[in-house]
Amino acid sequence: METSSENENSILYANNLKGFILAVTSSAFIGSSFIIKKKGLKRAGVSGARASVGGYGYLLEPLWWIGMITMIVGEIANFVAYMFAPAVLVTPLGALSIIVSAVLAHFLLQEKLQKMGLLGCVLCIVGSTIIVLHAPDEHPLNSVDEIWDLAIQPAFLLYTVAAIATVLVLMLHCAPRYGQTNIMIYIGICSVIGSLTVMSVKAIGIAIKLTVEGISQVAYFQTWIFAMIAVTCIITQLNYLNKALDTFNTALVSPIYYAMFTSLTIFASAIMFKDYAGQSASNIASELCGFITVLSGTAVLHSTREPDPPPITGTCLHAYKWSTLA
Repeated sequence: METSSENENSILYANNLKGFILAVTSSAFIGSSFIIKKKGLKRAGVSGARASVGGYGYLLEPLWWIGMITMIVGEIANFVAYMFAPAVLVTPLGALSIIVSAVLAHFLLQEKLQKMGLLGCVLCIVGSTIIVLHAPDEHPLNSVDEIWDLAIQPAFLLYTVAAIATVLVLMLHCAPRYGQTNIMIYIGICSVIGSLTVMSVKAIGIAIKLTVEGISQVAYFQTWIFAMIAVTCIITQLNYLNKALDTFNTALVSPIYYAMFTSLTIFASAIMFKDYAGQSASNIASELCGFITVLSGTAVLHSTREPDPPPITGTCLHAYKWSTLA
């Protein structure tokens, strides 16, 4: 009995380790992709209209495509990480991509990383370490049927209904009236939908993992329902995230979105997968402290970012020419 328990614990530890390594790898690729794509955009902007003013010259720039491929690799690694580790471990580690991006920007884009920015990086690393050390083990699931049972339990159904109702109110009532002036509208939609995205993506990931192991989940209708939910949520999430980034300063959008998205994802995962069942109060408290530390580091890091200079186009370009002639 003790031997089987030890074997189960070792398997859970190995899965958490795989998820951790994949999540860190994902952050490295995604963080790098931001810098590579930005260099590609700058290079494309030299010979044509910039993307910010509707130009598409970057599609012919090889460096931009290298950045896109790097991001896709990172997203795939993140997707696979959810197959092995709980969302409460994988999702907060996304903050590491911010560190990678900030450090590479310092050396490759000459965007100086201030001393407070270094403090933000350290806080993110410390918080992530605390989260990893106290992350709960994921309960093994043997079929999509089991995941479906978790998804239709009353507590998670209540969360889903509340999430959908909140999103509909924000989309239909608040967005047309306050979307351009209140940063929380678009980010709220992205974050709430994002928590459902992660739950459905995790379900698909587990289904793929079981199928690869020889227990096919393709015939289960629940697999395809989770897939449809994931696609719908991802499209909606990206649409409103683009609106938020296009309307508000990235230095504000990124930390607020990270905080809301990660908090709601952890909350949704705790309800659906019962991540904290059997956890001691000290472990849960440590997890929360680690998460708060990461949030603090993210906020500090973004607060020290220098805003991008506005593009010189149209009237601005005309004014610039006259100023140089004066």
